[in-house]
Amino acid sequence: MKQLLMEKEGYKYKFDPSACEACGGHCCTGESGYIWAKYDEIVNMAEFVNLSVEEFATMYLKKVKHRYSLVEKKLAEDNYACIFFDETMKRCTIYPVRPLQCRTFPFWEQFKQDEDEVKKECPGIV
Repeated sequence: MKQLLMEKEGYKYKFDPSACEACGGHCCTGESGYIWAKYDEIVNMAEFVNLSVEEFATMYLKKVKHRYSLVEKKLAEDNYACIFFDETMKRCTIYPVRPLQCRTFPFWEQFKQDEDEVKKECPGIV
């Protein structure tokens, strides 16, 4: 059964979630950046990987001013991935508890008026 296209008010494009299977993690890899996580998300991720919040924070978070970001791993020159991206399986290992930033992609404010940019990032844009 074909999955329904997702849409969000204020965005001119739609998103086909079934494209994620073949994509290989474009939204999880690329140039270095931030993968923001709020405290309740950190608690959920820590629980999911069977760690205390303190252990999780030590292993997987970096503090950026007053916020927290998941750390990245370097895959190649100018190519990074979220620490929870499995390069072999080409998928997120914490998908059910991924941060809001990940759950709302590709409907980010920065793409609202720039459909060409989001199409470069995501093959599921229609």
